[in-house]
Amino acid sequence: MSVESLGFAEALSKLANERKPFAVATVVRVEGSSLGKPGFKMIIDDEGRIIYGTLGGVCPEGPIIAVAQEVIKTGAPRLVRVYLESTENSIIGMIRQQSSDEIHVETFCGGVMEIFVDAYLPPSRLILIAQGGRDDVEETLVKMGKLLGFEVWVIDPLPVLATKPDKLITEVDYDFGELKLGERDYVVVLTKGERDIKVLEALSKTKPRFVGMLASRKRVKYDFSILRDRGVSEEFLKSVSAPVGADIGAHTPEEIALSIMAEIVAVRRGKRVPRKDEEAMEEVKVTGVAAGLDIGSSCGPTYTNK
Repeated sequence: MSVESLGFAEALSKLANERKPFAVATVVRVEGSSLGKPGFKMIIDDEGRIIYGTLGGVCPEGPIIAVAQEVIKTGAPRLVRVYLESTENSIIGMIRQQSSDEIHVETFCGGVMEIFVDAYLPPSRLILIAQGGRDDVEETLVKMGKLLGFEVWVIDPLPVLATKPDKLITEVDYDFGELKLGERDYVVVLTKGERDIKVLEALSKTKPRFVGMLASRKRVKYDFSILRDRGVSEEFLKSVSAPVGADIGAHTPEEIALSIMAEIVAVRRGKRVPRKDEEAMEEVKVTGVAAGLDIGSSCGPTYTNK
């Protein structure tokens, strides 16, 4: 059964289960002549497709699709007045238009519709890809992620966690394509070893909002060199935050987890924060070397006892 053939509730449920962002446009008031009546609803996905319903015809629906896509992008609901006017009045209305919430459409109806458009967005996911065994950074990230409102997924073949994530995947050869990563997903790679290459190569074929890797400078240099030889795009390599984390001088596992979440929250809110040795590490990722940068010898982070 296609989504288009589903009823309103079924369509909402299907989109929510598939973690797809969408908007619902509802006619709340009508003045004058209009095919659309109060209560008419339409579901629009983030690609601008009408998944369900109608607002009474193509005249109001066309401009509302653009509004719905903007609402999905910003998350801010809008109440829009659509004027169904003659050609002359429509042109005059567009010239005199004072608000982006006023839309003038050329038609013979002559009425005015008020349409409320609201977004339904899946929760942001924090996806931790770990190596197995006890990892205090992983444990703290699960706690912090849940505290900050993320839906926390852990992919770990041998997890040792006191805090239960929202979803735990223990398959060793998990297909990351099944995650259907998108703009509301933030991935942190905690493998700290030979699995780095396999994981990052798989992630390069997806499109999450953020990918970060916890690793030493030496490990970043080594991993990126191999990935480049395997044909992974420079665009992806430059997008990876490695070593991940905002530059807050972190030493303990808890502080390192805090630095990682600080960077993720900054990305989520559209802000920029400095990362440790940022300029030098960008040079390492591109050329493999950086003047004056000690790349160290450790594969993973060094923890300082509290």
